[in-house]
Amino acid sequence: MTQEILIPLISLIALEIVLGVDNIIFISILADKLPAEQRNKLRFWGIGLAMVFRILLLGAISWIMKLDKELFVILEISITGKGLILIIGGLFLLYKATKEIYLKTESSDETIDELKQVNFSQMLVQIIMLDLVFSVDSIITAVGMVDQLWVMYTAVIVSVGIMLFASKPISEFITNHPSFKVLALCFLMMIGVSLLGEGLNFHIPKGYIYFSMAFSLVVDILQMKATKKIS
Repeated sequence: MTQEILIPLISLIALEIVLGVDNIIFISILADKLPAEQRNKLRFWGIGLAMVFRILLLGAISWIMKLDKELFVILEISITGKGLILIIGGLFLLYKATKEIYLKTESSDETIDELKQVNFSQMLVQIIMLDLVFSVDSIITAVGMVDQLWVMYTAVIVSVGIMLFASKPISEFITNHPSFKVLALCFLMMIGVSLLGEGLNFHIPKGYIYFSMAFSLVVDILQMKATKKIS
Protein backbone atom coordinates (compact mmCIF):
# COMPACT_ATOMS: atom_id res chain seq x y z
CA MET A 1 0.00 0.00 0.00
CA THR A 2 2.06 2.89 -1.33
CA GLN A 3 1.35 6.58 -0.89
CA GLU A 4 0.36 6.80 -4.57
CA ILE A 5 -2.45 4.32 -3.88
CA LEU A 6 -3.39 5.29 -0.31
CA ILE A 7 -4.10 8.97 -0.98
CA PRO A 8 -6.46 8.34 -3.96
CA LEU A 9 -8.16 5.55 -1.98
CA ILE A 10 -8.85 7.76 1.04
CA SER A 11 -9.93 10.64 -1.21
CA LEU A 12 -12.31 8.38 -3.14
CA ILE A 13 -13.80 6.92 0.06
CA ALA A 14 -14.40 10.45 1.39
CA LEU A 15 -16.00 11.51 -1.90
CA GLU A 16 -18.21 8.41 -2.01
CA ILE A 17 -19.39 9.11 1.56
CA VAL A 18 -20.25 12.72 0.65
CA LEU A 19 -22.16 11.56 -2.43
CA GLY A 20 -23.84 8.91 -0.27
CA VAL A 21 -25.31 11.54 2.06
CA ASP A 22 -28.03 12.13 -0.57
CA ASN A 23 -28.91 8.44 -0.43
CA ILE A 24 -29.04 8.37 3.36
CA ILE A 25 -31.30 11.43 3.63
CA PHE A 26 -33.70 10.15 0.97
CA ILE A 27 -33.88 6.68 2.57
CA SER A 28 -34.32 8.19 6.05
CA ILE A 29 -37.24 10.35 4.94
CA LEU A 30 -39.01 7.42 3.27
CA ALA A 31 -38.31 5.09 6.21
CA ASP A 32 -39.94 7.60 8.56
CA LYS A 33 -43.26 6.97 6.80
CA LEU A 34 -43.22 3.25 7.66
CA PRO A 35 -44.00 1.52 10.97
CA ALA A 36 -41.05 1.52 13.38
CA GLU A 37 -40.42 -2.23 12.96
CA GLN A 38 -39.90 -1.85 9.18
CA ARG A 39 -37.60 1.20 9.17
CA ASN A 40 -34.33 -0.64 9.85
CA LYS A 41 -35.24 -3.20 7.20
CA LEU A 42 -35.82 -0.48 4.60
CA ARG A 43 -32.54 1.26 5.47
CA PHE A 44 -30.65 -2.03 5.23
CA TRP A 45 -32.15 -2.95 1.86
CA GLY A 46 -31.85 0.58 0.46
CA ILE A 47 -28.17 1.03 1.31
CA GLY A 48 -27.36 -2.64 0.60
CA LEU A 49 -28.82 -2.33 -2.90
CA ALA A 50 -26.81 0.86 -3.40
CA MET A 51 -23.64 -1.18 -2.84
CA VAL A 52 -24.85 -3.98 -5.13
CA PHE A 53 -25.62 -1.52 -7.93
CA ARG A 54 -22.22 0.14 -7.59
CA ILE A 55 -20.38 -3.20 -7.68
CA LEU A 56 -22.37 -4.37 -10.71
CA LEU A 57 -21.70 -1.08 -12.51
CA LEU A 58 -17.98 -1.40 -11.77
CA GLY A 59 -18.14 -4.83 -13.42
CA ALA A 60 -19.66 -3.15 -16.49
CA ILE A 61 -17.13 -0.32 -16.52
CA SER A 62 -16.77 -0.29 -20.33
CA TRP A 63 -20.54 0.21 -20.69
CA ILE A 64 -20.52 2.94 -18.05
CA MET A 65 -17.88 4.90 -19.95
CA LYS A 66 -20.07 4.82 -23.08
CA LEU A 67 -22.73 6.76 -21.18
CA ASP A 68 -20.64 9.90 -21.69
CA LYS A 69 -21.17 9.69 -25.47
CA GLU A 70 -23.68 12.04 -27.10
CA LEU A 71 -27.13 10.55 -27.81
CA PHE A 72 -28.92 13.57 -29.26
CA VAL A 73 -29.03 17.38 -29.20
CA ILE A 74 -31.87 19.57 -27.91
CA LEU A 75 -31.66 23.36 -28.32
CA GLU A 76 -27.91 23.08 -28.90
CA ILE A 77 -27.53 21.09 -25.66
CA SER A 78 -25.78 17.75 -26.07
CA ILE A 79 -27.56 14.98 -24.15
CA THR A 80 -25.57 11.89 -23.16
CA GLY A 81 -26.70 8.62 -21.63
CA LYS A 82 -25.41 9.78 -18.25
CA GLY A 83 -27.13 13.14 -18.73
CA LEU A 84 -30.46 11.47 -19.47
CA ILE A 85 -30.20 9.37 -16.29
CA LEU A 86 -29.32 12.45 -14.23
CA ILE A 87 -32.21 14.46 -15.72
CA ILE A 88 -34.72 11.73 -14.88
CA GLY A 89 -33.26 11.37 -11.38
CA GLY A 90 -33.26 15.13 -10.82
CA LEU A 91 -36.89 15.48 -11.91
CA PHE A 92 -37.89 12.57 -9.66
CA LEU A 93 -36.09 14.11 -6.67
CA LEU A 94 -37.73 17.49 -7.27
CA TYR A 95 -41.15 15.87 -7.53
CA LYS A 96 -40.65 13.67 -4.46
CA ALA A 97 -39.16 16.40 -2.25
CA THR A 98 -41.87 18.90 -3.24
CA LYS A 99 -44.59 16.35 -2.52
CA GLU A 100 -43.09 15.44 0.86
CA ILE A 101 -42.85 19.11 1.86
CA TYR A 102 -46.51 19.55 0.93
CA LEU A 103 -47.53 16.49 2.98
CA LYS A 104 -45.44 17.76 5.88
CA THR A 105 -46.83 21.30 5.93
CA GLU A 106 -50.42 20.77 4.77
CA SER A 107 -52.49 18.62 7.17
CA SER A 108 -55.78 17.33 5.84
CA ASP A 109 -57.79 14.11 5.76
CA GLU A 110 -56.61 13.52 2.19
CA THR A 111 -52.91 13.73 3.06
CA ILE A 112 -53.39 11.57 6.16
CA ASP A 113 -55.12 8.90 4.05
CA GLU A 114 -52.24 9.06 1.55
CA LEU A 115 -49.69 8.53 4.31
CA LYS A 116 -51.62 5.49 5.55
CA GLN A 117 -51.52 3.90 2.08
CA VAL A 118 -47.71 3.68 1.84
CA ASN A 119 -46.09 0.28 2.19
CA PHE A 120 -42.62 -1.25 2.24
CA SER A 121 -42.62 -2.31 -1.43
CA GLN A 122 -43.53 1.17 -2.68
CA MET A 123 -40.78 2.78 -0.61
CA LEU A 124 -38.21 0.21 -1.78
CA VAL A 125 -39.06 0.77 -5.46
CA GLN A 126 -38.54 4.53 -5.05
CA ILE A 127 -35.20 3.93 -3.30
CA ILE A 128 -34.07 1.58 -6.08
CA MET A 129 -34.78 4.29 -8.68
CA LEU A 130 -32.63 6.84 -6.84
CA ASP A 131 -29.97 4.22 -6.03
CA LEU A 132 -29.46 3.65 -9.76
CA VAL A 133 -29.10 7.38 -10.47
CA PHE A 134 -26.68 8.02 -7.60
CA SER A 135 -24.74 4.85 -8.42
CA VAL A 136 -24.11 5.89 -12.04
CA ASP A 137 -22.96 9.34 -10.88
CA SER A 138 -20.78 7.78 -8.18
CA ILE A 139 -19.06 5.25 -10.46
CA ILE A 140 -18.35 7.74 -13.24
CA THR A 141 -16.82 10.05 -10.62
CA ALA A 142 -14.70 7.16 -9.30
CA VAL A 143 -13.46 6.30 -12.80
CA GLY A 144 -12.36 9.91 -13.25
CA MET A 145 -10.30 9.80 -10.04
CA VAL A 146 -8.44 6.47 -10.08
CA ASP A 147 -7.34 3.84 -12.60
CA GLN A 148 -7.14 0.72 -10.40
CA LEU A 149 -10.39 -1.23 -10.32
CA TRP A 150 -9.68 -2.77 -6.91
CA VAL A 151 -9.34 0.73 -5.41
CA MET A 152 -12.82 1.56 -6.71
CA TYR A 153 -14.26 -1.67 -5.26
CA THR A 154 -12.59 -1.01 -1.89
CA ALA A 155 -13.83 2.60 -1.77
CA VAL A 156 -17.40 1.56 -2.62
CA ILE A 157 -17.54 -1.22 -0.01
CA VAL A 158 -15.98 0.90 2.77
CA SER A 159 -18.14 3.97 2.03
CA VAL A 160 -21.37 1.93 1.88
CA GLY A 161 -20.42 0.25 5.17
CA ILE A 162 -20.03 3.67 6.79
CA MET A 163 -23.34 4.79 5.25
CA LEU A 164 -25.07 1.74 6.70
CA PHE A 165 -23.64 2.47 10.15
CA ALA A 166 -24.58 6.18 9.99
CA SER A 167 -28.06 5.77 8.49
CA LYS A 168 -29.87 4.87 11.72
CA PRO A 169 -28.69 7.83 13.88
CA ILE A 170 -29.28 10.23 10.97
CA SER A 171 -32.76 8.81 10.40
CA GLU A 172 -33.63 9.02 14.12
CA PHE A 173 -32.36 12.61 14.29
CA ILE A 174 -34.51 13.64 11.32
CA THR A 175 -37.53 11.84 12.81
CA ASN A 176 -37.15 13.48 16.23
CA HIS A 177 -36.71 16.99 14.82
CA PRO A 178 -39.42 17.89 12.26
CA SER A 179 -37.74 21.18 11.31
CA PHE A 180 -34.66 19.26 10.20
CA LYS A 181 -36.85 17.02 8.06
CA VAL A 182 -38.04 20.05 6.08
CA LEU A 183 -34.42 21.20 5.83
CA ALA A 184 -33.41 17.75 4.54
CA LEU A 185 -36.20 17.87 1.95
CA CYS A 186 -34.95 21.29 0.80
CA PHE A 187 -31.50 19.73 0.53
CA LEU A 188 -32.92 16.99 -1.71
CA MET A 189 -34.56 19.66 -3.89
CA MET A 190 -31.17 21.35 -4.30
CA ILE A 191 -29.61 18.01 -5.23
CA GLY A 192 -32.42 17.49 -7.75
CA VAL A 193 -31.65 20.87 -9.33
CA SER A 194 -27.95 19.95 -9.36
CA LEU A 195 -28.63 16.61 -11.10
CA LEU A 196 -30.89 18.33 -13.62
CA GLY A 197 -28.22 20.95 -14.32
CA GLU A 198 -25.49 18.34 -14.78
CA GLY A 199 -27.72 16.37 -17.12
CA LEU A 200 -28.07 19.52 -19.25
CA ASN A 201 -24.29 20.15 -19.18
CA PHE A 202 -24.60 22.98 -16.67
CA HIS A 203 -22.28 21.99 -13.84
CA ILE A 204 -23.13 23.30 -10.37
CA PRO A 205 -20.21 22.64 -7.95
CA LYS A 206 -21.53 20.39 -5.19
CA GLY A 207 -19.30 22.21 -2.72
CA TYR A 208 -21.62 25.24 -2.91
CA ILE A 209 -24.65 23.07 -2.23
CA TYR A 210 -23.11 21.21 0.70
CA PHE A 211 -21.74 24.42 2.21
CA SER A 212 -25.10 26.19 2.03
CA MET A 213 -26.87 23.22 3.60
CA ALA A 214 -24.22 22.89 6.31
CA PHE A 215 -24.65 26.59 7.09
CA SER A 216 -28.44 26.19 7.25
CA LEU A 217 -28.02 23.16 9.52
CA VAL A 218 -25.81 25.10 11.94
CA VAL A 219 -28.30 27.99 12.02
CA ASP A 220 -31.16 25.56 12.69
CA ILE A 221 -29.24 23.89 15.53
CA LEU A 222 -28.42 27.26 17.12
CA GLN A 223 -32.05 28.33 16.81
CA MET A 224 -33.20 25.07 18.41
CA LYS A 225 -30.83 25.55 21.37
CA ALA A 226 -31.92 29.19 21.78
CA THR A 227 -35.58 28.12 21.82
CA LYS A 228 -34.86 25.54 24.52
CA LYS A 229 -33.16 28.15 26.72
CA ILE A 230 -36.10 30.53 26.39
CA SER A 231 -38.62 27.81 27.25
